Amino acid sequence: MLKTSHAKTRSALLTSIALTCGVSVALAASAAGAQETVRIGAPLALTGGLADEGKKQELVYKMWEEKVNAAGGIEIDGQKHPVEIIEYDYQTDGPRAGQLAERLINEDDVHVLMSPFGSGHTKIAATVGQRYRIPTIACVASSESVYTQGNPYLFGTLSPNAHMTEAMVTYLKDKVPGLETVAVYGRDDVFPKSMAEATVKAAEDQGLEIVYNQLYAVGTMDHAAGISSIVAAEPDWIYVSGYTQDLIVIRRQLADLGAKAPIVTMVTGPAYVEFTEALGDLADGISSQTWWHHSVDYEGEGAWKTTDEFYQDFMEASGGQDPDYIHGSCAGALVMLEDVLKRAGSLDGEAIREALASTEITTFYGPIDFGENGMNQARDLPIIQVQGENIEVLYPESIATAEIKLLNE
Repeated sequence: MLKTSHAKTRSALLTSIALTCGVSVALAASAAGAQETVRIGAPLALTGGLADEGKKQELVYKMWEEKVNAAGGIEIDGQKHPVEIIEYDYQTDGPRAGQLAERLINEDDVHVLMSPFGSGHTKIAATVGQRYRIPTIACVASSESVYTQGNPYLFGTLSPNAHMTEAMVTYLKDKVPGLETVAVYGRDDVFPKSMAEATVKAAEDQGLEIVYNQLYAVGTMDHAAGISSIVAAEPDWIYVSGYTQDLIVIRRQLADLGAKAPIVTMVTGPAYVEFTEALGDLADGISSQTWWHHSVDYEGEGAWKTTDEFYQDFMEASGGQDPDYIHGSCAGALVMLEDVLKRAGSLDGEAIREALASTEITTFYGPIDFGENGMNQARDLPIIQVQGENIEVLYPESIATAEIKLLNE
């Protein structure tokens, strides 16, 4: 299991042995330091509204920690170091995420922070990391606004939102003749809001008419007013951004209020098994965008050398469920960290930051190449759709498994 406190140093024991054997105290301290545990701090949303997402992070963190330690640890300056992920539940509360980041740095002496789920909570934790010059790796934050704060200690493995929305509009215009109007309904929160705004811009840039464009408040459970307005506008395409539980509620209410759009996109609902399991037949035909799909075929180094190797390990650990982009990105970020620490040659925060900044590698998750703002560079990202009981990949063509199905077919 992941631990919530790190092991005490062995320096005292080694020093005693060294003195007994007539070896200098300095040599003993050096030997102890060579095997120092790599401590990685993880504020996780294990309860509250983002618990589904936080538990996904926790699962792959545990998988990676066990796999790396079983192989002897991470190599740093020619020595193998064990790893330990120290986690605390921040209960889906942003300020608490910041408080726990402080605790991880000041009390648990972590060398690296893994950010919480989502762009808003990532921004809070990364600000704490910057204050103490501790690198923060964000595996589930894609809003460009998080990376415009001048924080040189923040690095994200997801590609920017804008690239995703541009590709989605281009794909739909090519595949759906007569597509002219779109209704956009987004959660008023950092990531969902940025996705809604980017979709509006991409749609307008490519000549679509925006017939509805509104945000809903965090915690909204009754969307009747907004959905009624969307139904009245009769859009060709309904685009909704939010988190899993929001999207489940909204999909049901779209059906109850008679929405008839041939295309309904929900970001990032269909990427999650929780969405399709909760909705059953109502999930069928819903499209989405995601940063990763297990049907890609990448090869690199680290705990998992190929996409298929990760997939097989994950299927065993999860009891047969497919991994989604959260699993892929967060496991990929830790595999990347193996390479980063080897190149850094130490556990000094500044050395780790410099190694992160110069990262340009391919992992089982895909290419990781940080731009000047700390974000992973844009690449072709999957467009997916629920078809029957399966998640099908529509784009890019290299990994596509199906053509888009319209809801009125």
